[in-house]
Amino acid sequence: MRQLLPVLDVSPGTVGAPAAPAPRVAPALDVGVVEFATEDTVLPRFHVWTLGCQMNRSDSEEMAGALLSSGCSEAAGMDDADLIVINSCAIRETAEQKIIGRMGVFGRLKAANPALRVVLTGCSVRADENVDLRRRYPQIDLFLRPDEEPELTARLGLAGLTTPGGLGGTPGGPGSARFARVGRGTAATADRLPGTRAAAVATGSVARGSDISAWLPIIYGCDKTCTYCIVPFSRGPERSRPFDQILDEARSLADAGYQEVTLLGQNVNSYGHDLPPEERFKGVGEQRRLGRDLDLRGRPDMAALLRAIDGLRTADGLPAIPRLRFVTSHPWDLTDRLIAAIAECPSVCEHLHLPVQSGDDGVLRRMGRQYTAEAYLSLVERLRSAIPGISLSTDVICGFSGESERAFENTLALLQRVGFDQVFAAAFSVRPGTPAARLVDDVTPAEKRARLNRLLDLQERISRDRNAAWLGRTTEVLVDGVRPERAHGHDGGIENAGERLTGRNREHRLVHLAGLPELVGRRVPVIIERTGPYALAGRLLA
Repeated sequence: MRQLLPVLDVSPGTVGAPAAPAPRVAPALDVGVVEFATEDTVLPRFHVWTLGCQMNRSDSEEMAGALLSSGCSEAAGMDDADLIVINSCAIRETAEQKIIGRMGVFGRLKAANPALRVVLTGCSVRADENVDLRRRYPQIDLFLRPDEEPELTARLGLAGLTTPGGLGGTPGGPGSARFARVGRGTAATADRLPGTRAAAVATGSVARGSDISAWLPIIYGCDKTCTYCIVPFSRGPERSRPFDQILDEARSLADAGYQEVTLLGQNVNSYGHDLPPEERFKGVGEQRRLGRDLDLRGRPDMAALLRAIDGLRTADGLPAIPRLRFVTSHPWDLTDRLIAAIAECPSVCEHLHLPVQSGDDGVLRRMGRQYTAEAYLSLVERLRSAIPGISLSTDVICGFSGESERAFENTLALLQRVGFDQVFAAAFSVRPGTPAARLVDDVTPAEKRARLNRLLDLQERISRDRNAAWLGRTTEVLVDGVRPERAHGHDGGIENAGERLTGRNREHRLVHLAGLPELVGRRVPVIIERTGPYALAGRLLA
């Protein structure tokens, strides 16, 4: 179910907006120039196809909200749409291959519906690759970089023009769009102003896919130099949203009844380092009002932000947002100050996703990860000392350039020492344009797959053992859905015994339970009666 919630107006002059050049302001959507309109000027039915990370899912909710606010309607699927928006992922080659594999489908859909237009955005779109993209994706009509997504509705009105058109400026001037026609494709790029994505989130509504859990972006881009990663090239440098703006949006989510909010960023732990001095002191005032302390420079960092959101209370004195999560964290920026905030804030869940990528120092050095395996293990020790029972998940790349058998075994050894609750692993795939593309990809595809399978087999055993420790324990589950009724089968490595409801506990473990659909959206106590490597199953306590 889509729930429309307002997005804060952060245009120039808004309280909390950083002192920066005025962002581009997209003109109001003019129905008369929308390429997708029919003879009756009916606005298009749209479908958003999202691949990749939580940030992409959040961005898609913003774009869907903008389209709905402009009068468009949501189609049941691609077959019924007049507009398809693809929010792409470029982290791994497989995600891009999924889109390439759909080009024939889009061609057939366009033949059946000549009004259909297809937009590609997300991390696959980079300004320096537009020519490449037009050849790779021949059925795409409009390309938008991630920082241009707030302009989606305005660009749709301009997509049919054959001459340049300005976005809040004169053609070719600052803030204007430049179009290059190649067949049916329109490659759009725009002059980028400082902080555009962070300071110019589209005013309007967010079409949230859930009325239980919500994403809340706090920082865009990444300043890290991981050699394998395309994100700094596709999403740009780190830009933090203003402290007070985030806090206001958190309040609005609490007022709307959201039970869980996840703070988003490519590296949330570095939040606030780039804010101008005046913004830092706004955060100081808010923190003092809540009786919390900041770092010595008075900077509203990630720890301060967690404490501020945790400090929001209901009339009964309970946390206004019962569950607070955040992703993704870089180990380099996970300070003791932030660990203390996680431990001391009741609403912050006892789970942390902390990508390690490899357990070998040589591989970590070639990856540009800025830490050693021992430093990572020391960080895990500090986390578990401060937050007993914390659940840890991670990312691992198998077969990175120069990874020997011994190096891979060091990664397996690290997994055993840490005892992760969940691991997201993938075979290394070279991303064009990254520093790693200049390294020798010397691990064969067959060996990459073999190492990946070995790692997953090991982690399945670790996860099975860690989940078994939950047997007989009672845990709080936020029920978030109803499963299709099945008589037989397995789900999460557990035989399905008729549990219709599903949810997650504070430690982010998937839990199945029996109960009525009316429980969806509630936090309930569940005693765990069966466990598997990927899920728990239990009984609702009265």
